Amino acid sequence: MDQTQGQPGSTSASQGHRLSRHPDWQTRLREVTLLMRELSQQTDPQEMVKLYRQRIGQFLPVDSFVALSRRGLTGHAVKVTRASIWDADFDPWMNQGELPVYTTGLLCDLIASGEPAYLRNITIDPSDPAYEYLGDVKLVVAVPSYDNGEALNMFVMGMHDVDAFDPRDLPDAVWRTNLFGRATNMLVLKKERDLAYEHLDSELKVVADIQRSLLPKDLPEVPGLDLADHYQTSARAGGDYYDIFPLEGGKWGFLIADVCGHGTPAAVLMAIMHALAHTYPGTITQPGDLLGYVNDKLAAHYIADGNFITAFYAIYDPAEMTLTYASAGHNPPRLKRCSDGSMFVLDEAQSIPLGIIPDTKYEQATMRLVRGDQVILYTDGITEAFNHEGDLFGTERLDEVLADCGIDAHALIESVLESIENFTEGRPADDDRTLLVLKAK
Repeated sequence: MDQTQGQPGSTSASQGHRLSRHPDWQTRLREVTLLMRELSQQTDPQEMVKLYRQRIGQFLPVDSFVALSRRGLTGHAVKVTRASIWDADFDPWMNQGELPVYTTGLLCDLIASGEPAYLRNITIDPSDPAYEYLGDVKLVVAVPSYDNGEALNMFVMGMHDVDAFDPRDLPDAVWRTNLFGRATNMLVLKKERDLAYEHLDSELKVVADIQRSLLPKDLPEVPGLDLADHYQTSARAGGDYYDIFPLEGGKWGFLIADVCGHGTPAAVLMAIMHALAHTYPGTITQPGDLLGYVNDKLAAHYIADGNFITAFYAIYDPAEMTLTYASAGHNPPRLKRCSDGSMFVLDEAQSIPLGIIPDTKYEQATMRLVRGDQVILYTDGITEAFNHEGDLFGTERLDEVLADCGIDAHALIESVLESIENFTEGRPADDDRTLLVLKAK
């Protein structure tokens, strides 16, 4: 058996052999350009492998082939991932458990060398596993595919005609194989990434569905108030939260909160916030009591360093038309007094966010409402909406929308959202956006 590994040597094939390809540079350029175009169009690793076999077959009259891999194996072991005797549509990525593994024989020796091989006048022993795939071929050409400098894959071709392949074409076979191998590997990684993303997105959708189930399904009928709400996450799940509580004496509690961060971690804290707000022991008579209770529980059990929740809680008394509130570092609600055009900011009872310092006392303040007052509770995703120039929507633009007193609560929210959409020119939201409007009737 004539054997050449590494750099190919001379050949007895005639210079004019039909398979010895030495075209002019223009022909070569057309071939390479066509190949690059075809590579760029592939989206499925299976189709990429078929394209590789097609291209190899154009200058190699292959009678049989076997594809090898050492990924995930140790020692001298090798697994067969494809073979000419198998179904052409067999998908090794979907059938990992069916791939045969060998520890001895020609196939193991070839890939273990980590080098290209040109084996002329070879006779494969029928007891060698390679015989099952290559048979009684007389010429074997093995081309490794490298990953991080190691030959983790190899394409082994068998031919009955010992002069079927000019070893001077072996360098071309090596770079073609490695180009296809790298491109195929990238498609496999992309496929795995897409599957992982789909799985994660499915889980996040479940989280989002659970989270939305914690929010008010329908707004209650509150005497003296016209209510409207809006909830929009920047991702599947978010950290914004709002709630409405019926209280003793015909009073109502309005809560809005914003968990630091986004996504699933924020959604988990939001769910904890919901649970704590709904398990307050006793009767809530002062807004600061609820915030203090939630703060102590969060600080003691649920929030790690650097995390926090801002919150605003107000108790509305329909009999007195008063709004008594406390704030844990949350954006102060805006109040537009339509009767005289004045604007108020509910910021007289500010304190630190929840979950930072236990035993924090949350002071409260009271605002008396008059008919026509428009109060908007919001999270910072509203005022911190960016446009393409990096400018913030801000409270001034929010106040401009609030100045429209001739609309109901629902229309007011629609007006705010339209104003943000126009300002951002459709730029995707970077943060969750929540609105709760109370309009005094």
